[in-house]
Amino acid sequence: MRDVLKHLKQYLLCGVSHVIPFVACGGILIAFSIALAPMRPGLGPDFSHAPALKVLLDIGSAAFTLVVPVLSGYIAFGMTDRPGLVPGFVGGFVANTVGAGFLGGIISGLLAGGAVMLLKRIPVNRLLRPIMPILVIPVLSSVAVGLLMYGLLGAPIRDLMGAMGQALRGLGSGNQVFLGLVLGAMIAFDMGGPVNKTAFFFGVAMIKEGNVAVMGACAAAICIPPLGLGLATLLAPSRWSAQERESGLAALAMGAIGITEGAIPFAAADPLRVIPVIMGGSALGAVLAMLGGVGDHAPHGGLIVMPVVDHRLWYLAAILAGTLAVAVAMNIVRAGGPKEAK
Repeated sequence: MRDVLKHLKQYLLCGVSHVIPFVACGGILIAFSIALAPMRPGLGPDFSHAPALKVLLDIGSAAFTLVVPVLSGYIAFGMTDRPGLVPGFVGGFVANTVGAGFLGGIISGLLAGGAVMLLKRIPVNRLLRPIMPILVIPVLSSVAVGLLMYGLLGAPIRDLMGAMGQALRGLGSGNQVFLGLVLGAMIAFDMGGPVNKTAFFFGVAMIKEGNVAVMGACAAAICIPPLGLGLATLLAPSRWSAQERESGLAALAMGAIGITEGAIPFAAADPLRVIPVIMGGSALGAVLAMLGGVGDHAPHGGLIVMPVVDHRLWYLAAILAGTLAVAVAMNIVRAGGPKEAK
């Protein structure tokens, strides 16, 4: 069982590592274009007189559109190498088409990899072997995954994602503090995985409905895990290995541009201590952002969206509080362990 979980984590991390640049590219271009576009009160950015910015917005949106197919394709690639790419990308595209989102992309990637593994085990004549990875395996596995996503799994996954979003909307009409706690914890829980993206895309949907406060809370929570863990390595370097300190510097850079995945190396090495700490820090930041009336007009987080954030001082205070909480708490929980030499 442990080996199965270990391999599953490797497959998912393969997908996540390849999808990070698409998330960063899309988020940064969208945030940049919105930040420079003139704002119409109550209506958001006006691109009618800024065609160049509209092009940047469209390019960023295109990068976001590719995120789920790339995630699915490289999960399958992690399982089966190049033969998994075609069914993985096809399955991810279908997951996007039917509205299954990130969760659908993860499942389609795993299905694609599994289908290719099964097809590779089928004994074939040596004359057919050269065309198996080029023609037969991609076609048959793509058909299998596509049929499963279109006909069986896509709608239930879409409905599950919709139910989670509806539950968050119910919280949004009630206790804002509790909503902040839930959103912050979800953002940090799997650092770019399906739970994180459910909260993130709920914030994106709320922007379209004119409620930028939810994205404000998510934007603060998004950058806290990598910033907090990176700061922890600077505050107490003797408690971290040389490799972890290097990861800490990378995490600081990724946190600044709103990439939660910068915390993954730490969580993968010590999940039982890291994940609860970063969930607490992100929840704290999200609650403070809610209480301060922070609003984010761009579907991204971190310091890079500052130009399109309402109540920026509260936004910075929320990030700083969550980051410090993670850094201090992380060093405290590691205090009992063996100390590393500088």
